[in-house]
Amino acid sequence: MPVDPLQALQAANRAVLPVASSAFGTLLIAGATGALGAELLRRLAGSHRHAHTRVLAKEPIRDGLRGVETYLSPELPIGQWPPTSAHTAIIAFDPPRLYHDRERALWVPEPSDLPELARWLRACGVQTLAIVQPHDQGKLPEALKRGLASLDEQAVVACGFERVILVRSARKPANAKLANPFERVAAWMLSVVRFMVPSSEQPVRAAKVAELVDVALRIAPPGVHVAAPELVWESAQGDMPAVAARWLGVLG
Repeated sequence: MPVDPLQALQAANRAVLPVASSAFGTLLIAGATGALGAELLRRLAGSHRHAHTRVLAKEPIRDGLRGVETYLSPELPIGQWPPTSAHTAIIAFDPPRLYHDRERALWVPEPSDLPELARWLRACGVQTLAIVQPHDQGKLPEALKRGLASLDEQAVVACGFERVILVRSARKPANAKLANPFERVAAWMLSVVRFMVPSSEQPVRAAKVAELVDVALRIAPPGVHVAAPELVWESAQGDMPAVAARWLGVLG
């Protein structure tokens, strides 16, 4: 059953929050939409490991949620946004679901926003940045799966964060709408290719991706850490803490 992010906000605040002195800074989430964003919000806002959680929104949302706030992004370029304050930030690229009207109130980042958004987050005091970067399954070149795949990602690392966590999660192919019957026949004939994608590059449920991000935020040492799609898939199959510890080099 899909999770409404604003219901997750409310559920996260039903329990008693820890005092700020016992929690770890402020968490800011950009892109708390779609199945992935909703799971990240539900899991991380509900953990109460952070003193506060802020969610970027483009429209006013009713106040009164304890410990969870919305930051209303102005109608300006990101570089001109007034700074807020946060210690940890998550950027998730998952478009809002059309049947969730209230998701439309939340701000949705575009891939082209990444460098400017990262600079703004760093100016807000963010030390740890986690980016969940979905990609088409089986299409990322092998040489780029475990490293920085674009100049935009290099620009993010150059901002000077203490920790950057990049999670590359495979996504399902989009259903193309083809009006031409010949195009439909060609698409049907080529659809056999998806069965040739290794199981280790198949999409992973949003809840498992969110769990991996949660574990990485807790145990990752300083530096840049990139989770290839195979590692995301492997972590969802069994002992996630062990897989994450091996990936992050923190085995005892």
